[in-house]
Amino acid sequence: MTGMNLEFFFQTLTNVWIVEEVLIALFTTTREGLGKIYDRGTQIMLWVVLILSFKIEEWMHGFFPIDMPGSHSWLRPAALGILILGLGIRAGAIVTLGRFFSANVAMRAGQRLERRGIYSLVRHPSYLGLELILLALALHTRTWARVAVAFVPPTLAVLHRIHVEENALRLAFGADYEDYSARTKRLIPGVY
Repeated sequence: MTGMNLEFFFQTLTNVWIVEEVLIALFTTTREGLGKIYDRGTQIMLWVVLILSFKIEEWMHGFFPIDMPGSHSWLRPAALGILILGLGIRAGAIVTLGRFFSANVAMRAGQRLERRGIYSLVRHPSYLGLELILLALALHTRTWARVAVAFVPPTLAVLHRIHVEENALRLAFGADYEDYSARTKRLIPGVY
């Protein structure tokens, strides 16, 4: 794949991801009366941090030269591969939860604790997919300073959201969630 085709494919997938995230926010957010909401503002916080981080990273483009190893050979194809993996994992997690997936932290009536599929490997595969997408977008800049701005603040926002979500899951599922937590990692299989 030539550099131009690679860049076009990466940008196309990035735009598809942005549209998907907007649609997810519009159509899966649990409203009052449709479930118990535990979000504590994390949905808005995550969007604000993502937008600010990427706007600042974009602004930095003219000030920081490309300085990462492999910048002109393997880094962009690797970022594309990570992006595709992240999109697939995020989509798989959302499809597995189906009508119980919510863009905000909420429990819907009849919801059960999901343990099958990718949820047997990590407790928050949707966030794992999101983190991989963020990593791919950050690596695609090929600049250490821009990677830090594009990846660190959104990751901190995701980790805070996971904390809020885990408290909600403990309230909703009690000992069953504690047992599940003891058997699976939060975000990275076998690690964290």
